[in-house]
Amino acid sequence: MKVLFLTREFPPYVYGGAGVHVEYLAKELSDLMEVEVRAFGDQDKTTNNLSIKGYPFEDGFFKNSDGKLKSIFKTLSTGLHINADTIDADIVHCHTWYSHFAGIMAKLCYGKPLVVTTHSLEPLRPWKREQLGRGYDASSWVEKTAIEMADCLIAVSEETKQDIIKHFDVDKNKIEVVYNGIDLKEYSIVNETNVLEAYGIDKSKPYVLFVGRITRQKGIVHLVNAIKYINADTQIVLCAGAPDTEEIAKEMKDAVAEASKTRDNIFWIDKMLDKKDVIQLYSHADVFCCPSIYEPFGIINIEAMACETAVVASAVGGIKEVVVEGETGLLVNLEQQNVAPFEPVNPDQFSRDLANGINKVIGNKELREKMAKNGRQRVEEFFDWKAIAKQTKSIYQSLSAK
Repeated sequence: MKVLFLTREFPPYVYGGAGVHVEYLAKELSDLMEVEVRAFGDQDKTTNNLSIKGYPFEDGFFKNSDGKLKSIFKTLSTGLHINADTIDADIVHCHTWYSHFAGIMAKLCYGKPLVVTTHSLEPLRPWKREQLGRGYDASSWVEKTAIEMADCLIAVSEETKQDIIKHFDVDKNKIEVVYNGIDLKEYSIVNETNVLEAYGIDKSKPYVLFVGRITRQKGIVHLVNAIKYINADTQIVLCAGAPDTEEIAKEMKDAVAEASKTRDNIFWIDKMLDKKDVIQLYSHADVFCCPSIYEPFGIINIEAMACETAVVASAVGGIKEVVVEGETGLLVNLEQQNVAPFEPVNPDQFSRDLANGINKVIGNKELREKMAKNGRQRVEEFFDWKAIAKQTKSIYQSLSAK
């Protein structure tokens, strides 16, 4: 059996959890079957059962396009180019809406069974209109079309499965839940401190860590607004880059500047670090904070837990299936508006609650150490990529048997 992965992100171009998912699932599946990856980029590599080919964005052709629509047009164009090369795989498996148009064409033109993993859902990300304008209507249409014509849908959490049923016309029997995973050997606690030293982080004092993109979805600005409520001795390390829009980049900059007026222990690393450096930051953090306002799974939480770091996270989406309240971390209730853009009803209260959770964990060494050990154990028991690869292969086999 051979599977074709279609994805926007694949190393060395990974900026989010979906890219991490595709990278590791492809690697583990290639031990079980032949895997071909077609991604957005310039990759060209083959090793044993895994082949990777990149398809670059066509910038020149769309140079006169509206700025907010350019991404949509380039995405659809790349999807066509991906299909121009003959597809001989038994199964086509799409990841994120960027690859969905390519998947639609593969099913229609080559008659291949289509599997779609829902890493996120456009109806629950209305802030993307800031980024895409009317292009958000196009991305939503592409996603809806792919999801409703797929032969199988993989949801990354039970909560995401319910979101699919609520927002799309699909047979619930076509939906399988397969969690994200982690490389347990790679993500483990380390002793090195050179990254802390490079950025001036005091090794003798506690710090709370955030890792992620600067987006509405990740709730980063709510954490920055919480800084004034976090104990003065606690350092704040924000490993946050790749802003979605100029507007949120400015909002982030202004919020950090305001918080920095009353304390000098905020460290904003405004770029996406490599895995090795991030693992070091996880390993020495006293608490990891995930303030997302929408999170189908939240792979960053299991990364932190694998590195034996307690977690304080918003109680939304798949996070509630990852972080065990009181055992591996604390869950902060988030009362959200029931209409777009799903922001907190009371943003200041949400920020206060995040700070209270952070202060509680950092102030209680026994609780913190218990959460650290429990977090690592939970990751080992439930989020191993090898088991996830076997589960995914079984799904492919069931489709091939029909």
